[in-house]
Amino acid sequence: MLNNLTGFLGSKGGGIGLEINPQQINIAQMSKQGQQYKLIKNVSKEVPEGVYEDGQIVDSLTLAELIKETLKENRISAKNVATAVPMREAIIRIIPVPAELDEQELRDMVLVHEASLYLPYPREEVDLDYLKLGYFMDEDGIEKVNVLLVATRREVTDLYLEIFQQAGLQVDVLEINSFALIRTIREQLRQFGSKEAVVLVDLEFDSTEIAIIVEGVPQFSRTVPIGTYQMRTELSEAMGLPTSRDSDLLQEMSLVTATEDTETSQINPGMSALLKILGELTDELGRSINFYLNQSEDLEVAQLLLAGPGAGIGQIDEFFTQRLNIPTMQIDPVTSLALEVNDDITAFKRPGLGIVLGLGMREV
Repeated sequence: MLNNLTGFLGSKGGGIGLEINPQQINIAQMSKQGQQYKLIKNVSKEVPEGVYEDGQIVDSLTLAELIKETLKENRISAKNVATAVPMREAIIRIIPVPAELDEQELRDMVLVHEASLYLPYPREEVDLDYLKLGYFMDEDGIEKVNVLLVATRREVTDLYLEIFQQAGLQVDVLEINSFALIRTIREQLRQFGSKEAVVLVDLEFDSTEIAIIVEGVPQFSRTVPIGTYQMRTELSEAMGLPTSRDSDLLQEMSLVTATEDTETSQINPGMSALLKILGELTDELGRSINFYLNQSEDLEVAQLLLAGPGAGIGQIDEFFTQRLNIPTMQIDPVTSLALEVNDDITAFKRPGLGIVLGLGMREV
């Protein structure tokens, strides 16, 4: 399963991984020799204000032109691309179905009959994909197979396809961003057993995506409207600085933890503001974990993994460990993939590369 997370369209195609989000576009061009990955090119370009509103793309033409210009500036000639839609745009469900069904019967049951039970939209308004997972015996002794169902509104997938078409690119993989992230850290996930849940926390620009994963498969997902933009805004206001979209301010921060001088946050208003908003995020995260555990039997949360551009903040792993009493670590996809890179990538930026590297891996 960890090797085959599904996408809405296509398979690997020798192109590039390209992630778009409200803060920037990220591009990864990779190669592979044997089991060794090499990052040939990794570039980012800031997305100007007005392209996104409330996390939604509202100026697709400007975004397409930005993609085209960035590829040209960096002499990237690939015409095929793997990209991803945000997890908040997706519906992800695990459905048990009879194991005796042949492939056509399974497809009809999942995409025609079962899907309508889980979709808040009419069937004709969504794009669907599915993947068979493991077999099991239910409580009545009947053999069944779990099927991962993934859906998103067709207007969302059509918008993404249109943007890349306008940029002169062919989309041969379109998947959910959390699936790309899981692909990047799959070796880390293999160390956990079937009764151990991993909480993947992706701190993005204007939101944080939470996915609870068991055996490499997302079992629960939620998006919280707190991201690096909100952190920077609170920090800037507290310090009397103009609000900025760049990450320089956060890059310079190192969080105060309970083992340090507790008066520091009172002396430093910026730190106090940052800890306040991270405390709100921690509360939401704790509620999500408790909700999932209350629905599940014999499961424990073994690890919390931090990803995304907000995960590079100094000592943020210690902050979550202390607040939630769950072992927490920042992901480092460069190390976990034993990735050969041409240029040095700072520790602050590495957790934010998880999605784009996972997309790049689909293309090699």
